[in-house]
Amino acid sequence: MVVGGGISGMQSALDLAESGFKVYLVEEGPSIGGRMAQLDKTFPTNDCSTCIISPKLIEVSKHRNIEIITYADVISADGEPGKFRVKVRKRARYIDENLCVGCGTCWEKCPEKVPSEFNLQMDNRSAIYVPFPQAVPLKPVIDTKNCRYMKYLQFIEDGKEGKAPPQCRVCEKLCTAGAIDWEQQDEDIEINVGSIILAPGYEPFDATIKPQYGYGYMPNVVTSIQFERILSASGPLQGQVLRPSDGKHPVKIAWIQCVGSRDETCGRDYCSSVCCMYAIKQSIIAKEHASEIEPTIFFMDIRAHGKGFERYYERAQKEHGVRFIRTRVPRILEEEDGSLLVRYADDTSVSEERFDMVVLSVGMVPSASTNDLAEKLAINLDRFGFCETEEFKPDVTSRPGIYVAGVFDSPMDIPESVMHASSAAYLASRGIADARGTLVTDKEYPPELDIAGQEPRVGVFVCRCGTNIARVIDVPGVAEYARGLPYVVYAEEKLYACSTDTQTRLVEIIKENNLNRIVVASCSPRTHEPLFQDTIREAGLNRFLFEMANIRDQCSWVHATHKTEANEKAIDLVRMAVARAVNLEPLHESTAPIKRNAIVIGGGIAGMTAALGIASQGFEAVLIERESELGGNLRHLHYTLEGSDPQALLSSLVKQIEDEPKIRVYTGAEIKDFSGYIGNYTTTISTAEGSTEEIEHGVVILATGGVEYRPVEYLGDQSDRVLTQRDLEEKIANGEADVENLKSVVMIQCVGSREEDHMYCSRICCGQAVKNAIQLKDQNPEIEVYVLYRDIRTYGMNELKYQEARGKGVTFIRFDVDRKPEVKEDDGKLSVKVFDPVIGTDILLEPDLIALSSAIRPQSDAAKFSSKLKLPLTQDGFYMEAHMKLRPLDFVNEGMYVCGIAHAPKSLSESISQARGAVSRAMTVLSKSHIIVGGVVSEVDEGSCVACLTCVRSCPYNVPIINDKGVAYIEPAACQGCGICASACPRKAIKLRHYSDEQIIAKTAVLC
Repeated sequence: MVVGGGISGMQSALDLAESGFKVYLVEEGPSIGGRMAQLDKTFPTNDCSTCIISPKLIEVSKHRNIEIITYADVISADGEPGKFRVKVRKRARYIDENLCVGCGTCWEKCPEKVPSEFNLQMDNRSAIYVPFPQAVPLKPVIDTKNCRYMKYLQFIEDGKEGKAPPQCRVCEKLCTAGAIDWEQQDEDIEINVGSIILAPGYEPFDATIKPQYGYGYMPNVVTSIQFERILSASGPLQGQVLRPSDGKHPVKIAWIQCVGSRDETCGRDYCSSVCCMYAIKQSIIAKEHASEIEPTIFFMDIRAHGKGFERYYERAQKEHGVRFIRTRVPRILEEEDGSLLVRYADDTSVSEERFDMVVLSVGMVPSASTNDLAEKLAINLDRFGFCETEEFKPDVTSRPGIYVAGVFDSPMDIPESVMHASSAAYLASRGIADARGTLVTDKEYPPELDIAGQEPRVGVFVCRCGTNIARVIDVPGVAEYARGLPYVVYAEEKLYACSTDTQTRLVEIIKENNLNRIVVASCSPRTHEPLFQDTIREAGLNRFLFEMANIRDQCSWVHATHKTEANEKAIDLVRMAVARAVNLEPLHESTAPIKRNAIVIGGGIAGMTAALGIASQGFEAVLIERESELGGNLRHLHYTLEGSDPQALLSSLVKQIEDEPKIRVYTGAEIKDFSGYIGNYTTTISTAEGSTEEIEHGVVILATGGVEYRPVEYLGDQSDRVLTQRDLEEKIANGEADVENLKSVVMIQCVGSREEDHMYCSRICCGQAVKNAIQLKDQNPEIEVYVLYRDIRTYGMNELKYQEARGKGVTFIRFDVDRKPEVKEDDGKLSVKVFDPVIGTDILLEPDLIALSSAIRPQSDAAKFSSKLKLPLTQDGFYMEAHMKLRPLDFVNEGMYVCGIAHAPKSLSESISQARGAVSRAMTVLSKSHIIVGGVVSEVDEGSCVACLTCVRSCPYNVPIINDKGVAYIEPAACQGCGICASACPRKAIKLRHYSDEQIIAKTAVLC
């Protein structure tokens, strides 16, 4: 069972369902989707959040092995792991969900309007409502507190005197399905489950608790979540940035950070981790909406600690003109015209500035219901109300068999939430692996229609995407144009083509109009094409009879200021899509067996965890490590920020691996060759003994780790008293640092990172400095410890350790990147000169030791190794995931997964969680008996092939071979569908299915 229907809950449910388990997804609200559904766009990918969450919603709702129970509360959970009896109370919607068709008539016609929770009280909803247009399930709920008829019934029941409220019942009169049920009662359901995942999400901090910022009584002060809805095309202002007070376009907008975070006065000492980056994102997107906007962000430290975040932060300043002012704003004053006066003190002076709007970057707090939930389930919470977990047991609650995912664990962003969700799914399945496949139901499709010999009958659906497309493109006009195109027999516009009601209606339209080709003009096929292909398959059409025109990314977004030209381009794209659709032919896929084992490349903390995870699920794993022993970077760590013992963890993991018969370990081994495809990979390794072995396996988990940068700056390569933080940690742990006799230690942050060519944050360096500083102060309270920093990035609960270090007397001195500290050594005496911008002068320090917080770098041979495995790297040299938000653990190559520092810098706890998540993703393959192959693949015309080897040489995946017949052969399961071989073949003997010359020419010819 998964409790919570946000992005974490949905990901956990999908991983479990795809791995062969029956899943009950219980959501407190009337629909699944969570906070993600409220967001406008994500960064740095700039994906529309609606377009990210909608396919996930549909995927969950359509999955045969996921049962969604919304508007429900968990009452109790008795029993033990593997045998829980969970009681769930499904609250009355007063709607018969079996009869309701989600037509929308009831909520459109309901006369009672109340403030919308989804839009943060910035517009109204009806007393009978769905939270948002893409809601799953698309079944309304009656708000008993505001429904006129419900208030009438309550009036009668209470026996009150006077005039009774009106008996409205408009919804009942208009509902042709007869779905309104005034007699419906709460229903208690008892469910037997093996394990439980808690993912109840979070709530934004209540900004009224900080009255000095004016929220609640100054209309032009809004919270960051409200501003997300303002920016959203589906929001109350249809994406226009307007002042709430007068509807005018604001020019100067200020963001104030750390409202409800890093603040002891309101009991929120921790850092909420995401606020800095969503403020930067909002400032950039606001300028995209209206170029005249001048954004200013008031901050204490910019915590751009995630993958790709630092570059996004840099671009905000250099390319988008976002202004950053380092200060904590004490209060806001309102002027007569509604403008807002912000007074603040920066490094040099006290200033005041007027803004048209202020956005409060509010922190994350546990949902109001989580205290009650924790009490019912007998799990421990920390003092803030987040779930209590142990550092080396992430995602594990205090009660066996119950696990946690997402922000209920601690504040985290979307990729981390997805990773932790997969980790929790692995943990939940580990103890019930024997039950895999016993309660599942395979999805059944209707027989595929035979369209051979039929004239094309094309249906075109043009999506408004709220106003994402419609504010630029004349959507009705494009739909009308499509109706006049050859072979088009049906065309219409849709508010959201990806919503559940549209998907259902699409199936009906295909059947009613005998359509045999479908074109959807909307957003990106990268996120939505599989969704639409699955939908037309439910109507009996082959899924390859579908074509998509991307009129959002390629028209409304990139040409927003040129509406006429954007509209003309949208018409062109639709005409091209229809021309290609006419030439589409059904493609058929087949099954192929898989090898149900895994190789794990890398024997550090992530690799060892992943190998043990594979084995715990009942599958064999081969662990390959090129060093002579397991452990990787873990061998050099001796204590953590939270006080855990990494060496004890290392010993435990090595012992578990040695005792596990399903794990085969190769140390001192190198990968020499790699080939194959999902379910059928072959890896050749050279062993420490000099022999060569060939290993066949179904999936790959990459955990090759990273290395510590060895600094040459700050005398790092010249003085034996200038150490890295890792060196200092080892000396402290081994008693070699002579801490009792040290008088002064200086630590310098951001050495080798956050600079040109290495414009990323190494994430753990600030935590390393803080933990070593605390160790030094604990062993010698008299020692002077100075930390020279640019931004302290102790995100999440690490902020508490930063406070502890300051409380112990550690001195933190900020420096600017253009005035770095100067380090000298004269006659064996170290000196550090640093300019302190707070006091406006240089400070001279004379430490006994200098500790450099050096960067985490990719493995030196990452480029060569990634080429061997055909895997992409980021510009920083770390491995690139398939999608930062939706698939942070997957590679684009199916059946290959990444975890640990090979993906990006991260802590031990994060590496453990990500490794477990990678196992969960791998289980979606290994749990199956076969894979589906074929479709968009290249095929060879044997009669035309002359075995010239052009295809063999040109294929980046090494797929084509010369077979026994002396002609080229391309294995359908291995082909990636890139088409390079087809374009390179001099005799045109190779054809890429679904992208034939006829289809391409038809699409391009319409532009001539």
